[in-house]
Amino acid sequence: MKVYRSLEALPKIKNAIVTQGTFDGVHIAHQVIINRLKQIAQIKEGENVVITFEPHPRMVLFPDDHGLKLLHTLDEKIEALRSISVQHLVVLPFDKAFSRLTSVQFIRDIIVNKLGTKVLVIGYNHRFGKNREGTFEHLKEFSSLYGFDVEEIPEQDINEVSVSSTLIRKALDAGEIKRANAFLGYHFFIHGTVVEGKKIGRTIGFPTANILPNHVFKQIPAQGVYAVKVFINNKMYGGMLNIGNRPTVNGVANTIEVNVFEFNEDIYHQTIKIAFVDKLRDEIKFSGLEALTFQLQKDKLQALAILSS
Repeated sequence: MKVYRSLEALPKIKNAIVTQGTFDGVHIAHQVIINRLKQIAQIKEGENVVITFEPHPRMVLFPDDHGLKLLHTLDEKIEALRSISVQHLVVLPFDKAFSRLTSVQFIRDIIVNKLGTKVLVIGYNHRFGKNREGTFEHLKEFSSLYGFDVEEIPEQDINEVSVSSTLIRKALDAGEIKRANAFLGYHFFIHGTVVEGKKIGRTIGFPTANILPNHVFKQIPAQGVYAVKVFINNKMYGGMLNIGNRPTVNGVANTIEVNVFEFNEDIYHQTIKIAFVDKLRDEIKFSGLEALTFQLQKDKLQALAILSS
């Protein structure tokens, strides 16, 4: 996959079959769009092109709203799109000036003049351009004028629920990991650096790695205990992870700490990947370390059963 950080960097692309959007999470609805993009490119003997934006448009349009968290960092999004065989990825810098482009300007200047688009594929109810004025009907109107075809992909439902990045964020906020994973089509994950902690876990037989997420805007699931897969130096381990303030040991700050099964190496300052498989329970304040240890033993057995299945 070739990645371009500006329109000026774009080469001439043969029979460009194009889609555009934020693609946060590259979830199952996004995957359907991109699969159709690749299918059309093969039929038309062209090349598939994905246009996305950095930063997320909401961060520019609503700078005082700090509530948005991302399912993917830009690097994670790039790798996700690479893994599903996108050929060309255009990452357009999204700023105030770009947000003022009308839908007509976007179609004429970028979709037509810069990319020479043959077919534009968009998701259900996709909006674009200044004040989100551009619609599928708008695209149909101008496609005949500028000589490209446009195709809208129907909304993708799971159990009669339309999949979206917003819906996935809400599921993660509620600790509904299995629901989020079903919408994503893979296990939700984070990358983080292992940092120094209070080392209380090792005194009760459950040493933990304290994780500092690598991106301030990365979505983090709700507080609780989770069964996870941990990727260290390209090797996968099972584990259980706690997100919370550790009330039994008088914790205050919200922390992320993972107990990696069958692992006893020094990984301080390393970056690791953690994939969330299922939630085990909410965080609980126990009467003391003995009660906590007993519960952790039960948690480990439950996590092992989930991970083995």
